[in-house]
Amino acid sequence: MAKRVMAVYDTDPLYTERFTEFVSQKEQVGFSVTAFTALERLKAYGEDHKIELLLISSSVSREEIEKIGAAVVVMLADGEAVSPGGQYPIVYKYQAADSLMREVMNYYCDNPDDSGYAMASKAGRIIGVYSPINRCLKTSFALTMGQLLARDLKVLYINLEDCSGFRRLVGEEYRGGLSDLLYYYSQEGFRWVRLGSVVYTWGELDYVPPVQYPEDLCQVTGQMMAELIIHIARESVYESIILDLGQFGKKAAEVLEICDAVYMPVKDDCVSAAKIEEFEEYLMSSGYEALKHRIQKIKPPYHCSFGRKDNYLEQLLWGELGDYTRQLLRKQL
Repeated sequence: MAKRVMAVYDTDPLYTERFTEFVSQKEQVGFSVTAFTALERLKAYGEDHKIELLLISSSVSREEIEKIGAAVVVMLADGEAVSPGGQYPIVYKYQAADSLMREVMNYYCDNPDDSGYAMASKAGRIIGVYSPINRCLKTSFALTMGQLLARDLKVLYINLEDCSGFRRLVGEEYRGGLSDLLYYYSQEGFRWVRLGSVVYTWGELDYVPPVQYPEDLCQVTGQMMAELIIHIARESVYESIILDLGQFGKKAAEVLEICDAVYMPVKDDCVSAAKIEEFEEYLMSSGYEALKHRIQKIKPPYHCSFGRKDNYLEQLLWGELGDYTRQLLRKQL
């Protein structure tokens, strides 16, 4: 299926070149992007091509914009500009490119004429990381695996913990995340543009920020979460999706069942062993016996210097956990 066309117009050739290069690399956006620095060339292009999304300088008048005939228009402003007649949404063009694209995707999603267009994609591989015990390096392992896989593949990390601490860990202020994605999925089903509006990047790994409030996960059934993940795997460009299931309770079994691989970090103490046994008994009694035999138990290494926020990503990749995960991936993937 051909991508929809995004046209970008600005009189600054360096800006349009850099922005076009960024969008072209972010395939999950789902647009074929073409840049213009001459308005007449943009008008001529619009006569022969259907422009689905137009990002255009706020210096252009509404009358000129209407001649281009784009389905959705978002204006690029240098500062506190106001869009002509209030007809078109406006974004600040000098913000970070990924932040700008999330804003644009939000406006595009709000367009009532959007048909819910889906990406044509080979289904991505779903990898689950889950443990019924705490303090077992589950999230650290999932993030390490995600960063390593993202060097060669398009990878999306999704955290299903009710209190993940992710915002403070990464140092990012989020305008949207999993809470928004779950809401829109319950209202309108999966739309790839909604996903693009809540995806952030940390290092080389794309991720959806965790839920804003724990109640947002409590209201979601395991089946609904599993269906959403399947849609993302089938209808987005991601080749691997890593699910960090956290304390998703016994609903985790419904989500783990859709995974192509499941890793369970464990520890040797008696309390941890008892929790593992109880979870396995639940799987046997509730019809998930096959899942029990697919789970691979792992023991990620601890070391005393691990856990500082200021260089957390480097610790993941170049410490003992990074070495352990590299060896595991060579054997398993």
